[in-house]
Amino acid sequence: MPSASTLLVRTLPAVGRVTPRLAGDLAYRLFFSTRPRMAVRAADAATHEAARRGSILVRDIPVTTYTWGGGPRTVLLLHGWRGRASQFAPLVRELVAEGLRVVAFDAPAHGSSGGRRTDIRDWVEAAQELEHTHGPFSALIGHSFGGLAALTVARTSGPVPAVAVVAGAAAPEAFLAQFAHDLRLDPATAERLRTRFHRRLGLDSASAAERYDAAADPLPAGTALLLVHDRGDRRMTDQDTLRLHAAHRGRSRLVRTVGLGHTKVLSADPTLDAVVALVTGGLDAVDALGTATGRAATDAAPADRAAALRSATPGSAGSPRPGRPPRTAARQW
Repeated sequence: MPSASTLLVRTLPAVGRVTPRLAGDLAYRLFFSTRPRMAVRAADAATHEAARRGSILVRDIPVTTYTWGGGPRTVLLLHGWRGRASQFAPLVRELVAEGLRVVAFDAPAHGSSGGRRTDIRDWVEAAQELEHTHGPFSALIGHSFGGLAALTVARTSGPVPAVAVVAGAAAPEAFLAQFAHDLRLDPATAERLRTRFHRRLGLDSASAAERYDAAADPLPAGTALLLVHDRGDRRMTDQDTLRLHAAHRGRSRLVRTVGLGHTKVLSADPTLDAVVALVTGGLDAVDALGTATGRAATDAAPADRAAALRSATPGSAGSPRPGRPPRTAARQW
């Protein structure tokens, strides 16, 4: 039997034709739903269990934190909506092998943390709290919605040398637009959703852009940016990633993959290679891989798939960067 949320998704376009206000309110509830919670994948369980666990409070909600490694430099990982920290297990193993300390958390209403409701402010508050106890961070790495949170933290908190965003976007508007497209919302219903979203954050559209749009208000001049996005990502198209890349001309690198989608890209070799290179050697090390472009970004996809694959991940998708042994557990998608 279809779930209540599935039935709601199916009926929203019809409701919108009758009453966009009600449809927008229902879409708003769906947009902020965090259920069902993601379970830890079998391939990630060992890394998940190896973490040193802690807890912080965000809006009086207990938030579970994770720490791996013990190096002098620390990296913070921020998972996406309906995700959890264990999704980063392949990257955690890579970073710890490079001598880094890695910190992550499950946002409220996600993973092992408490709570039933959340929004981007909780990601930002959790990151800021961990900055006080585990920082300073050498890099912030975010997946999807967590990438937006990483950008916000880097723009509004203390200086961060590098930010990596995988399958993310520059601003909340991209997530709202994708959601409206996926649910086939009419313009009036989509506008009601945006109104409710801004009201929740206590912002209007202009102040929301100022606070959360990292293309309109870029990262500080000293922060390097790495962007990874799959050309065929159906959960979040790469249009906003291209806008973000263009806004950071000269200090952004873009890796575009093919056939990895929204989630598998997080543990794919081109992503792991580029992120580790950024953290350990900066943009010069990313450039040395030969998989990224620094051109700002009318970088349109080649017409044929083979050309796209060559331009996105030359020599990949199973090839580790030079000098590294082949990955096994890290590539159990």
